[in-house]
Formats: sequence, structure tokens, C-alpha cells
Amino acid sequence: MSGADKAENKGEELKGKVKESAGSAVGNESLEAEGKADQTKSSIKQAGEKIKDAFKS
Repeated sequence: MSGADKAENKGEELKGKVKESAGSAVGNESLEAEGKADQTKSSIKQAGEKIKDAFKS
């Protein structure tokens, strides 16, 4: 996994955590769910990159 991919995925994960926290703080379930979805999407991308790296070795 390249450094740029890692940084992008981590940024997306952090953005999701912020959205989730903000949604929870103001009682906005939609924003909270969107944040959780962003985090899940980031985790899936990270897993895919790790699989690609394993096959390259």
C-alpha cells in the first residue's frame, strides 16, 4: 500500500469519525450514520490494499 493511499484512507476514516461525533452531539442520526459509513468504506479500502500488497510480495 502506498503512502498516499494510506494517508487518503486515514483521512477518510478521520472525516467519518468527525461526522459521527458531530451527528451524535446534535442528535442528527443521518449525519451520524454517514460518518459510520465513511469509516466502513475506509476500512474496506485499507483491507483491499493489504490484500493487493500480500499478492505483490
